[in-house]
Amino acid sequence: MNLKQLQLVCEMVKADYNVSRTADAMFTSQPGISAMLKNLEEELNIKIFIRHGKRITGLSNAGENIYHYAQEVLFNVKAIKEVGQEFSDKNRGTLDIATTHSQARYVLPAVIKKFAKRYPDVQLRIHQGSPVQISEMVIHGEADFAIATESVAQSSRLIALPIYQWNRCVVVPKNHALLKKRKKVTLEDITEYPIITYAFAFTGRSAINHAFNEKGLHPNIILTAMDADVIKTYVELGLGIGLLANMAYDDKSDKNLRKIDVGHLFEESTTYIGFRKDQIIREYIYDFLFWLAPHLKKENIIRAIS
Repeated sequence: MNLKQLQLVCEMVKADYNVSRTADAMFTSQPGISAMLKNLEEELNIKIFIRHGKRITGLSNAGENIYHYAQEVLFNVKAIKEVGQEFSDKNRGTLDIATTHSQARYVLPAVIKKFAKRYPDVQLRIHQGSPVQISEMVIHGEADFAIATESVAQSSRLIALPIYQWNRCVVVPKNHALLKKRKKVTLEDITEYPIITYAFAFTGRSAINHAFNEKGLHPNIILTAMDADVIKTYVELGLGIGLLANMAYDDKSDKNLRKIDVGHLFEESTTYIGFRKDQIIREYIYDFLFWLAPHLKKENIIRAIS
């Protein structure tokens, strides 16, 4: 048994059991993947994957256990390499950040620019997904930490530290009727229009649903998206009003839209950073986190872990 075979098991699951995609990810051929898998199953004298004909469709019971241990082995191998790099070259390595579109687009650019200037030999990789997906990336060792709202803090397998709190705004086309209201916009006002907002798994959507449910209101959500820029695009087209995070509106780039603050209507949401309890944290990661949120000092992070 070797590390490449363990990587094969993990890559097969990641590729949804598609041999062709697994071969591409491992820079080999489909026959090469089949041969590796056959050798591993013969060595262990078990079937790791469930098959229907020639097609692999899932993990066997034994395969579930092997997949779990393979992930841990690969995570620990990565950790050992990072310990070596930390003592041999503190300014060289990789930083894998798992995050949502809103964080990558509106929160991280200034920090990443500063980080890249200070650590030019650290390779940065941003992995985007839903909060649940990016939490899984960290749990499986595919990213150093996750930045998102809600689900990061809900995972028992991650240490979650708050970064900042935020609320929401409504975005509308210029000259929209809501802009002419003299008093603060109410939830009842919002329900009079078709709404475009985040998909349920994204960016504090549960707080939006809770606010409407509390008042017994049924908003007409005609379109949901994972990406705030997509929401704003359809608002510009006149399909409805947009309900999104305050940070996602920019006066310069959103010239055809207007923002209405509705923070008084919804509970604040908290964005967290989450990482594994056994994560090796390089010195440059501590710097990144401090630049992102000054209260995340090295000693505070170490205290949270311990």
